[in-house]
Amino acid sequence: MKTAAVLMVLSFFFIGRTFAQNVQLKQNSKKMNPSAAHYTFPLSDKVTRKKVRFKNRYGIMLSGDLYVPKNYDSRVFSALAVSGPFGAVKEQSSGLYANQMAERGFIALAFDPSYTGESGGEPHNVASPDINTEDFSAAVDFLGVQKNIDRSKIGIIGICGFAGFALNASAVDKRIKAVAVTSMYDMTRVMSKGYNDIITPGQRAQNLEELSLQRWKDAENKTFAPSSNNLPDKLTGNEPQFVKEYFDYYKTPRGFHPRSINSNSSWTATSPLSFMNMPILTYIKEISPRPILIIAGENAHSRYFSEDAYKAAAEPKELMIIPGTVHVDLYDQLDKIPFNKLKDFFTANLK
Repeated sequence: MKTAAVLMVLSFFFIGRTFAQNVQLKQNSKKMNPSAAHYTFPLSDKVTRKKVRFKNRYGIMLSGDLYVPKNYDSRVFSALAVSGPFGAVKEQSSGLYANQMAERGFIALAFDPSYTGESGGEPHNVASPDINTEDFSAAVDFLGVQKNIDRSKIGIIGICGFAGFALNASAVDKRIKAVAVTSMYDMTRVMSKGYNDIITPGQRAQNLEELSLQRWKDAENKTFAPSSNNLPDKLTGNEPQFVKEYFDYYKTPRGFHPRSINSNSSWTATSPLSFMNMPILTYIKEISPRPILIIAGENAHSRYFSEDAYKAAAEPKELMIIPGTVHVDLYDQLDKIPFNKLKDFFTANLK
């Protein structure tokens, strides 16, 4: 019972279950990375990077970084759109993936989802399973009108929470020819049911009651209250191992970024509402006959999301478990992320 209680609390640790009215930005944020232009990885000397902007169909302006192989002449490329993790920005993991895939011969677009990072949308720090799914399709829109990209050869990569959105986008958007996901989360499942589906119907009803009442508070205050911070300022040593792993990425120079919600901010308190009754993997079978590659760490706390998505998907599909690897290892550990496997997967299927 103690384990279940801990997991129930942690189910909302990263998604704004606690409705704190004031969030103090970290005083040490600027000491870690003084520039908001900071990237958590070096740009490959084989790749160029440029800022781009494009709108989704809701009119929200998205900000991205386009990674292009150097010395490409007049060749037309296959392309990839990359986003995630949930609460991260393009200068973190998604940019690293785009950089690596461009080095391997693809044009790759890493983008900030709506309401986060340098992308538009007000209020900021809001998530939506519908709009965040749309963001992937908007990225495909952008890539498909570039003269040096073959629009019949576009794939997507989703990381962590944006892995679920990537699968959802692929189910509905037939222009996406192949999809790969790493360290997958189904955000609608974890928000509505908790980790390992431990939330009871009574607890769900209570959560919805509190979320609903929070809307009146926001209306009265004419602002959207923030949730509690995603991660603590300091570790006590008593946290679950995966919390320590998140902290090691988002709260240290390894992965910290001042625009990242997980590093230095919080979601709005009512963000979970739209996730509570909108399961995003309902139509995962409709990705077929286009291929799916699902990659997860052997020791990842999130591994069950990947395994369940694999079971639910139709062929062609592949589940790749990386030995000795935890969830956040697949954010930035170059010796553990199977980039050559990703290259082979997209080379074979974007044709």
